[in-house]
Amino acid sequence: MTSPVRRAGVFAALSTLSLAVPLAGPAIATGVAAVVLLGAFLVTDVTGPAFEALAYPGDYEDGRLYGLITFVLSAVVLGLLAVGSSMPLSVFVGTVVLVGYGNLAERLVRARTATGTDADSETETETETDTNTDSDTDNEIAAVTGFCLVATVAAVAGQAAVYALTNVPIEPRLPTILFLAASGALLAALLRDAFLIYDDPVVMLSVGLLLWLLAELGPELGAIEIVGALAVTVALGYVSYALDTASIAGMITGILLGLLTVVLGDYNWFVVLIAFFGIGGLSTKFRYTRKEELGVAEENNGARGSGNVLGNAAVAIAAVLGYAASSTALLSISAELFLFAFAGSVATAMSDTLSSEVGSVFETPRLITTLEPVDPGTDGGVTWQGEVAGLLGAAIVAGLSYVLFPVVDPIGAVIIVAAGVAGMTVDSLLGATLEGSVLGNQGVNFLATLAGALVCALLMIPIAVLG
Repeated sequence: MTSPVRRAGVFAALSTLSLAVPLAGPAIATGVAAVVLLGAFLVTDVTGPAFEALAYPGDYEDGRLYGLITFVLSAVVLGLLAVGSSMPLSVFVGTVVLVGYGNLAERLVRARTATGTDADSETETETETDTNTDSDTDNEIAAVTGFCLVATVAAVAGQAAVYALTNVPIEPRLPTILFLAASGALLAALLRDAFLIYDDPVVMLSVGLLLWLLAELGPELGAIEIVGALAVTVALGYVSYALDTASIAGMITGILLGLLTVVLGDYNWFVVLIAFFGIGGLSTKFRYTRKEELGVAEENNGARGSGNVLGNAAVAIAAVLGYAASSTALLSISAELFLFAFAGSVATAMSDTLSSEVGSVFETPRLITTLEPVDPGTDGGVTWQGEVAGLLGAAIVAGLSYVLFPVVDPIGAVIIVAAGVAGMTVDSLLGATLEGSVLGNQGVNFLATLAGALVCALLMIPIAVLG
């Protein structure tokens, strides 16, 4: 067995010890964690079998099993939150085993695809790649799929085990169990693409905090509906990857955001969001050869990565979470304002994307702040063709919102269009003034969609009061 696989197997086994909290209580679990940490500090012989079984590449330089130490400490932090706060024990155990067994599954898949036959044939000394990349290969897809599937199953099993050990009925909580498991697996896969694999403690803490929040919100769908939502979002995510409109990381991000939108909003919210992903993704293919000639084409053949997806959709998902929190009385803000914030942010993303992708093929852009002619692709450069395309993009989102949401009347639809155009304009202004020196492209996208969301919500406040 390869060193990476053997190490992942040991870590997976250690993650199972998280069940000591519901099984034996916090005191015994603390003792178990202390023993593991002490052992990690005492094992310092870098040539010994114990060190080689547990060490990450960087541990050899330090002569200490810091990967194991930080893994256990992050689990301890989550355990303390579960014991001393409102974090459910099921979330704690589900998160720890999700990371442990998901990592093992990914390592097994990578080892097998590396040799094409058997994991044991990979040499122990072979240099390993400790990051997931956006490489468009079947091997990468297989590794990510293996991680997500096994991580989801492990999280389901971990949560169910906690309920069984604490004599809590499982069936009524099955929808929440499935939702948290799938969401956690997708987030972990995404974060592992951004961080080194031995940054699993960061992944574990991030996943645990998100699942804690989602557990507080609680899905209103049944187990079958949750599975259906996951199937729909995975299918559409894979289509985006197959059409080269999203990278692997972008696909995972889209699936996660889509799942949250369906479960915490509904399919109407999802239709609005997926319209942006679909139309926006296809717009990158508009006269792509011409864009390459002008030097303004998106990299990776136009495939959107996770940063681009999050930059355009993070505010929309925050609005979905706010809507769910408001609907469950966790927030006192009107749920309708979050709906309009969602529509305004998506309208901005659609407007800005179409404006950029259509306007960039014309050779006479002008800087929005001075109206001076600039080269195609210059940050803050606009064309009248792009502005018209942006207006059309905002109108598409407004039209969908009018059809899908009863609360959106004609005035509301006009406000959504205005918010989209306002956000698009903010994007151009930031591009002309701060992009490149203070902000990156994704930061500009985030602030622009935030501006669109705020404009839409604020314009609706007086109408809601008067209405």
